Amino acid sequence: MKPRPDSPATVLVRLTEARGRQDRLTHTEHIPERVARWADWPSAIRPEVVAAVRDTGIDQPWTHQAEAAGLALDGSHVVIATGTASGKSLAYLAPVLSGLLDGTEAPNGRGATCLYLSPTKALAADQLRRINELRHAADDGLDRVRAAAYDGDTPFQEREWVRQYASLVLTNPDMLHRGILPAHTRWASFLRALRYVVIDECHTYRGVFGSHVAQVLRRLRRICARYGSAPVFLLASATSAEPGRSAERLTGLPVAEVTDDGSPRGETVFALWEPPLTELHGEQGAPIRRSATAEAADLLTDLVLNRTRTLAFVRSRRGAELLAVIAQERLTEAAGSDTARRVAAYRGGYLPEERRAIERALHSGRLLGLASTSALELGVDVSGLDAVLLAGYPGTRASLWQQAGRAGRGGQGALAILIARDDPLDTYLVHHPDSLFRQPVESTVLDPDNPHVLAPHLCAAAAELPLTGADLDLFGPSTPLLLPQLERRGMLRRREEPGKDPTWYWTRRERAADAVDIRTTGGPPVRVVEADTGRLLGTVDAASAHTAVHTGAVHLHQGRTYLVRELDLDEAVALVVEADPNYSTVARDTTAIRILETDSEVKWGDARLCFGSVEVTNQVVSYLKRRPLTGEILGETKLDLPPRTLRTRAVWWCVTEEQLDAAGILPEELPGAAHAAEHASIGLLPLFATCDRWDIGGVSTPVHPDTGLPTVFVYDGHPGGAGFAERGYQRARDWLGATLAAITACECERGCPSCIQSPKCGNGNDPLDKAGAVRLLSTLLA
Repeated sequence: MKPRPDSPATVLVRLTEARGRQDRLTHTEHIPERVARWADWPSAIRPEVVAAVRDTGIDQPWTHQAEAAGLALDGSHVVIATGTASGKSLAYLAPVLSGLLDGTEAPNGRGATCLYLSPTKALAADQLRRINELRHAADDGLDRVRAAAYDGDTPFQEREWVRQYASLVLTNPDMLHRGILPAHTRWASFLRALRYVVIDECHTYRGVFGSHVAQVLRRLRRICARYGSAPVFLLASATSAEPGRSAERLTGLPVAEVTDDGSPRGETVFALWEPPLTELHGEQGAPIRRSATAEAADLLTDLVLNRTRTLAFVRSRRGAELLAVIAQERLTEAAGSDTARRVAAYRGGYLPEERRAIERALHSGRLLGLASTSALELGVDVSGLDAVLLAGYPGTRASLWQQAGRAGRGGQGALAILIARDDPLDTYLVHHPDSLFRQPVESTVLDPDNPHVLAPHLCAAAAELPLTGADLDLFGPSTPLLLPQLERRGMLRRREEPGKDPTWYWTRRERAADAVDIRTTGGPPVRVVEADTGRLLGTVDAASAHTAVHTGAVHLHQGRTYLVRELDLDEAVALVVEADPNYSTVARDTTAIRILETDSEVKWGDARLCFGSVEVTNQVVSYLKRRPLTGEILGETKLDLPPRTLRTRAVWWCVTEEQLDAAGILPEELPGAAHAAEHASIGLLPLFATCDRWDIGGVSTPVHPDTGLPTVFVYDGHPGGAGFAERGYQRARDWLGATLAAITACECERGCPSCIQSPKCGNGNDPLDKAGAVRLLSTLLA
């Protein structure tokens, strides 16, 4: 039977037939529609709330919404982990609004309160809009609920009102960490009455950021206990493995999980798409595949011309800007400037007023196409979208489904297209669809006991209230080991009184919380400033500054192109000038590594697999100029930047000389074989750990001084580690087996970006030996 007009399948056929693209489609997955399952609201939900929800068009909740609401009302901490557009917001808002209405009055006359945390300001603003819609639908039944945002964009004159009168405060972990907890005495009435804490999109709290947020939540629980409250934690997550266990690591509390999704879903057509090889050649003469950004720009152009509302996700800020610019240029040629203006870019680093304007335009439908980073992956309501383009695998299956789920809201059909980058993981996935469609999503990786994370939060906690022996269990098993170290460094002072537990006090005048940036680990963000006007364009986190805004770097902002005139690391400022270069830039670096401690080791025959602590020294030494769409290299420029030292966690493996002889790997082939295996394994690790290849790094050497053997390292790119290398150690056989399969299956002859070349290689992808890597990994896995 032919698909109905403008169905997802029909749109895909048009895209593939246009310009002879049929050979780019490697797989099509048809995900059938799902029928809704309904339930009744728990009897404890207030009638005003039920009436308000009904007035928005919802007569009954879905089964998972009713289940989660019932658990919350019973006082259980709960995480609801269901698909995109499954109404997770309503599942926690119903019990929260009921609790705010019938909460016991506190002694000071303030009713029950709720704290809502989201990872982005955009999501919090969207939730505030939904809450106000419910309040207005209730015909004054929800007037007692006073909801307000409290974040960096909140005017100072409004903040005092929020502290004193708001019953539902929407904020983010950053503001909780720096604005609320250090000033908890000013929030005393709010915290004393705190009944619920909502943690939205909790699957995003992973790695080092997640570890920081876990400690911020422990500090919140400690302060709440000081004021006599013990709030119920309600968490919402994308579909993930073991969501209850992940939520427990995040909050430090036992958490019930709700995972059986009762919401309806329209048919989804999910296509895997591989751009073609071009006639151009890159480093070491390797063939270059057309970029995912250029391919996505073509598809976005065609979809907008077809009036198909489309959101294109791009892996980088620069990519989002570039994709929007290309689509606008092509739409101007094809349909005029009015149509071109219906496409825009959206990314982090924009000023608040820019973000809000784009969000309104997308929500209203004025925009037909939007190129975005993962900033719009989360629960901002963008109902009415027909298609999603993913210009590159987003790093995890959880993010893949979250992004794909942005289209098809309201039960209509949806089209999703994953466009492979010239990258080992992307190439592997578009040719191994079972790895996407027949595997469960990942569990969230975070490590709250990371000493680099825990130590500064102990200082922040001591500044809020002196630490006591009762706090040791709350903050985790590493706490007793870290407190003496913080004493010796003069950060904390220990005081003992007869018959009492010792206490630890913050010793400095400055605020302890200001010394902890929970989103980065490299210091204050670098401001990007227009040199001629002094206008602030945005910011770049300190850890990325050496590679993103070094002197000579090309920087994109709101469709405009800038060149970095100077990077001043002392002042944390990158001065830029508007320009129109015909190239993009890619930084190159060198890396050395030494083993500090081996925590675990297993033998694989004569080979060894290890996990432990390492010290990595990295230095950006140059940058390449490249054609943005073709990848053609135009030249290399040297840089003089200081080295950066990182103590972190790594997984590494060693083979013996006898194994190399048996594999027929000659001494002159070994550097290229190990280097190629390192690159490919970094590219494939995100399939097994919730990370991106830019979260991890690697080093390979024919003879490492600490092992005396040929050794390949893969390490976490964050101080103290983020759990990614440890997951690689735990899944090493599957991970390295997939790495071998990816190299073997690649159609190139000597190695290319789809298998063994890396866009972040500090050695210009030299030497690399594809055949040697296959023999080396085969020997290791034998």
